[in-house]
Amino acid sequence: MNGYPNCTTNHTNIWSHSLVLALGIPQLTINIASVIFNCTVIFTRMVTKDLHKPISILFCNLAFSDLFTSFSGFWISMLFITNPDITIFGSKDMLAPYALYTVSILSTIYNLVSIGIERYLAVAESMRTRFRVARRHSIAVVLINWVLAFLLGCLPLMGWNCLHREENLSVLYSPFCVDYLIFIAVPNVVVAFIIPLFTYLRIIIILRKRKLRMKACGQATGTYKSAEIQVARTSIFIWLLALISYAPFFAGVIFDATNHQCSIDLYPGVYIFRNFTAMLITMNCLGNPMIYTLKVKILGAKLKALKCLFSSRAQSCTIENI
Repeated sequence: MNGYPNCTTNHTNIWSHSLVLALGIPQLTINIASVIFNCTVIFTRMVTKDLHKPISILFCNLAFSDLFTSFSGFWISMLFITNPDITIFGSKDMLAPYALYTVSILSTIYNLVSIGIERYLAVAESMRTRFRVARRHSIAVVLINWVLAFLLGCLPLMGWNCLHREENLSVLYSPFCVDYLIFIAVPNVVVAFIIPLFTYLRIIIILRKRKLRMKACGQATGTYKSAEIQVARTSIFIWLLALISYAPFFAGVIFDATNHQCSIDLYPGVYIFRNFTAMLITMNCLGNPMIYTLKVKILGAKLKALKCLFSSRAQSCTIENI
């Protein structure tokens, strides 16, 4: 729409019933599955009383963020199924669910970044012992993440929206404004891609350096090689999952900012793509529990064992070199 005079909003019954069900039912199913998965993660961590560890607090908060995303996504899916036309032409009814959806996605991104940084500090701890991540640090990070997510995500509810004006109106996420979507999407997508990539690459480099040091001391390096491979695989899974989940949404925002067509002219292809991006984001909420509660749990135990192994062997190597 974007304020072009030839665009009008007096259209009804644009969506076909079969297309609405074909898009809406899978979205509902994925959201329900995500709710079940993340509730299981939260319940398990609560029952096992595993929240005394800094990383466990971040994992649990990630599950809460993904749960929040799934609930708000379920809300949007129900609105789409019951009244799909408001997802094209915009409505006050879409403002609150879109805002909450934005809050939950931002919280998830900030949690993923926090986990990557925490993992890097945990691995680098034996080399930089002056700083150690404590439980209070994780709690503070969680609070900061949620405050920042709510402040940025709720800006449309505070007035930064195009509910009563067509100028700068988003064609994909009406009644959001295009400039707000760019303000939210560009820096946060960059953060979601660049920082985790940097932290996990640094972890791999640290492990490789330690392996070379152990090799120089004449010690076996098979365990370090195994850990390095495990870290590399897990890091690739994490980064690719974020890329697949958020890159299409980012592409949609860029398209929205450069679009010069009316909403009705973009139906149905662009709006099918929009719904597809929402499903990918929910798939990220499904994938996070699998990666972070299974692979990272195994990886954490292996890195902890490696830390003890490195400390004892490095000490013996120093004595031999004296």
